[in-house]
Amino acid sequence: MTRLIFLGPPGAGKGTQAQILSESHHIPHISTGDILRAAVEQQTDLGNQAKAYMERGELVPDSLLLDLIRDRLTQRDATESGWILDGFPRNVAQAEFLDHLLDDIQQKCKSAISLEVPDQQLIDRLHGRGRSDDGDETIARRLRVYHDLTIPVIDYYRERGRLIAINGNSSIEAVAAILKKVVTS
Repeated sequence: MTRLIFLGPPGAGKGTQAQILSESHHIPHISTGDILRAAVEQQTDLGNQAKAYMERGELVPDSLLLDLIRDRLTQRDATESGWILDGFPRNVAQAEFLDHLLDDIQQKCKSAISLEVPDQQLIDRLHGRGRSDDGDETIARRLRVYHDLTIPVIDYYRERGRLIAINGNSSIEAVAAILKKVVTS
């Protein structure tokens, strides 16, 4: 059963690649960003709390994410088909939480995939998306947060022998072909 964690900076293509794999291999794509944006749009309690953090380009606090992740990973489609987790974990504390959670729910993660893209390419990609949360200051802050908090997560999985680094600065098709090999190996 395939269970993958997608890591990488904003704009690296995690969501795009997760969606491609999800559709081609019938694996649920679990995106904390999509879940949070939907909660903001629906103005749920979690959404209202998360909105302020997201607008500033900051990470939503762990306390708002942890129950959401637990609930999602224990839903039937994820327990039967596996999952691709996109946007979580974003810091070492979350990675440790996820390891404990997976032990608790008796699931094992196959690998953490790091999509690596140079910062200037990321900035260009993010400007091209046209989302309201992709302004210059927000992009710069999101990249700083990534470098400060998420790079250590990559090291966390590397130290445990579970990291696969992939050049995300290739075409969508080239990256997708590499990822399909990871899933089938």
